[in-house]
Amino acid sequence: MAAAVERTDMDDRIAQAEAFARKAHAGQTRKGEGAEPYDIHIEEVAALVARFGGADEVIMAAWLHDTIEDCAVDEAEIRDRFGAAVAAMVVELTDDKGLPKAERKRLQVVNAPGKSAGAALVKLCDKMSNVRAVGATPPVHWPVTRRIAYLDWAETVVAALPGGHEAARAEFAACLAASRAAVLAAAGPAPGLAAGQGEGNGPVSPS
Repeated sequence: MAAAVERTDMDDRIAQAEAFARKAHAGQTRKGEGAEPYDIHIEEVAALVARFGGADEVIMAAWLHDTIEDCAVDEAEIRDRFGAAVAAMVVELTDDKGLPKAERKRLQVVNAPGKSAGAALVKLCDKMSNVRAVGATPPVHWPVTRRIAYLDWAETVVAALPGGHEAARAEFAACLAASRAAVLAAAGPAPGLAAGQGEGNGPVSPS
């Protein structure tokens, strides 16, 4: 009976984190042509974390992982509402928006090896969601070179994360391969090549 009550309490906390995140991200959209509501992304990340065995607090952090970075939310509010462990993971997953974008991306690679196990799983699932989106519904103004550059960078970040989460890594690798194929297929053959020529070439180099 006590275990059932505890499980219900944790389910309630996850539901509270979900509701908080959806409200915080209300009105935000993804960068793809469909301009989907942003909470579709955080829902996917949380579902992936749960699927790959993330603990309850890690699932909560997955729902909340972009709230400090992209919303009017700070660490203290996350800590007060959801506890120190969840807040610490969200902070681990937050980029400093005061830095140039290129530096933020560089630091994601540099800081990846030091992530806690929970934050590493959320980061991996976050990158998986974004990689899928780049292949299926990429940002409207991104040329092929930028899409490939993003996929290469995401692969580098995931490779730098601490070991573990092998099933999630395998699915990330499959998503990455599928998205690379989709991006290159959408680009069509290189100018001047007849149909069938150039097959077997490597991916487009990022600019």
